Amino acid sequence: MTIHDFGARLGTGEEHRLADYRGKVLLIVNVASKCGFTPQYNGLQSLYEQFRPRGFEILAFPCDQFGHQEPGSDAEIATFCHATYGVTFPLFAKIEVNGKNAHPLYVWLRQQKAGLLGNSIKWNFTKFLVDKAGVVRARFAPMTKPERLVREVAGLL
Repeated sequence: MTIHDFGARLGTGEEHRLADYRGKVLLIVNVASKCGFTPQYNGLQSLYEQFRPRGFEILAFPCDQFGHQEPGSDAEIATFCHATYGVTFPLFAKIEVNGKNAHPLYVWLRQQKAGLLGNSIKWNFTKFLVDKAGVVRARFAPMTKPERLVREVAGLL
């Protein structure tokens, strides 16, 4: 099984098959608009602009499971991200990343790469780096700034 076996709903409501990203390097991030790490949107957008021409995509999954830091609707989240941070990478519909209602993609991601304290997601802006074949290559903690991922991303491209 690879990431290409999953699908997810975009914030606009349409279903999106992750198989469409076959052959691309992906950074998958659970995001929130009212978190201390929210300014990482700037770094994510810079990383996206730098590497997108070479086959890199960022998939952002809003999540409200940590301190109720993503209270808005999908439309409100998109408006905030575009207006505040100029985000142009895909924003998916709000999901859960832990627990019995966790999105199947996140159940799988957590099984592929556990974090320092086990396989559950501990906070917003946990990052998973996926290679062109759809294999999870690395997991990064929320405090890891996107700017620190340049070497890893470039190495997979």
